[in-house]
Amino acid sequence: MAENFTFEIKGESKIISTEKNGWTLELNEISWNGRAPKFDIRNWATNHEKMGKGVTLTKEDLKNLRKILNEMNLD
Repeated sequence: MAENFTFEIKGESKIISTEKNGWTLELNEISWNGRAPKFDIRNWATNHEKMGKGVTLTKEDLKNLRKILNEMNLD
């Protein structure tokens, strides 16, 4: 079932990675359906014409994620 929604990317997109097909994994601050912006990580096609599934985080969620990542040994 297709859902109608609107989104507006606030500020500069932060590209995490780029796929061979040109899609980019991005961290953005997005206002969904005119609501207060939240942080969002998802794949996007060129010019943000299409999007993949993603995860939306509040500012507090993002702070907690940063703390977790800083505590991890990623070497």
